[in-house]
Amino acid sequence: MIISEVRKELTEHIIPFWANLKDEENGGFYGYMGYDLSLDKKADKGVILHSRILWFFSSCYIVLKDEKCRELADHAFEYIKDHCIDYDNGGVYWMTGCKGEPSDTMKHTYNIAFAVYALSAYYNAVGDRFALCLAYKLFDDIETNTLDDYGYREAFTTGWKLIPNDALSENGLMADKTMNTVLHLIEAYTELYKADGNEKVGERLRFLLSQVSEKIFDPDTGALKVFFNEKLEVIGDIHSYGHDIEASWLIDLACDTLGDGELKVQFAEMDLKISNNILNIAMEGGALNNERENDKIDRKRVWWVQAESVVGFINAYQHSGNEAFLEAAKSVWEYIKSDIIDKREGGEWYSEVSFDHKPHDFKEIVGPWKCPYHNGRMCLEVIKRGVDF
Repeated sequence: MIISEVRKELTEHIIPFWANLKDEENGGFYGYMGYDLSLDKKADKGVILHSRILWFFSSCYIVLKDEKCRELADHAFEYIKDHCIDYDNGGVYWMTGCKGEPSDTMKHTYNIAFAVYALSAYYNAVGDRFALCLAYKLFDDIETNTLDDYGYREAFTTGWKLIPNDALSENGLMADKTMNTVLHLIEAYTELYKADGNEKVGERLRFLLSQVSEKIFDPDTGALKVFFNEKLEVIGDIHSYGHDIEASWLIDLACDTLGDGELKVQFAEMDLKISNNILNIAMEGGALNNERENDKIDRKRVWWVQAESVVGFINAYQHSGNEAFLEAAKSVWEYIKSDIIDKREGGEWYSEVSFDHKPHDFKEIVGPWKCPYHNGRMCLEVIKRGVDF
């Protein structure tokens, strides 16, 4: 039943919503829609948003073979190619204006990783060699400009001078390095490795996986550490439930893509520990709480956290056969249907919902971070995995 339901949600709701945001005049897609569903056609356009849109329509085309998705992927690719890449200095911009001019030229490793992810997916969908060349150029930009003796640095000026990492720091902390960036580098390099099995990409993917197992995963708690100083020493006491369950299946996918049996076994064990931990401590009221900071639990329900938990729990069920994971996935999907999907005419998914089921009216429906990537990917993964309940 879930497969037919998510296919309908994908094809009749999520895809049409984002297709309607296509900017025919200036290229790309409109960058902001408020909670009240008012569209700001003059808002800046997030480069992360556009990378995620390119990934989404490319991946939809791979799974659904829908030519409309191919056309929308082409449109997103043209915008990224023409407006988002800094051909002079390397990397991609953080934001563009509504007409495509750079409006925030910060370079961020996380942001560039998403461009690699998107361009690789577009190549894997349609075979565009220039897209693959751009993905490799950005891969080289990351490897050349962001590494230090401990790992990947994150925030830079246009000319690659290190700046404070405001964009990915939260909870009153200023992090030099984050689990989030490592996770999405793994995601990006997995998609790039899928393209042609490049040995250097595989080597860097293995390095990133080793950072997770040696520096980021805490075997005593079964959780991933979140924020770090430059030496990858943890700062703060934070547990991000959504990132943990997302990481559990993305890391398994990376090992599967590399085709390394030993790595598969090693990380499958780790990922099941993470999934079991999330199942035991983060599920409440049929859905996933957001995070823990010190002894305080943040119980708001965030759209992407719920979407990733459906995939993560199905993945854990496939690796373990434990029906409790399947029941958890079913529970979260029922919660998504009742509370997260925006049933208003012209809506998509609410960004956040309070623990007592009230949508947060101060959170946008479309923005630099609010995109079709997590919920669309959930639908695609459910379809591909074929686990029905």
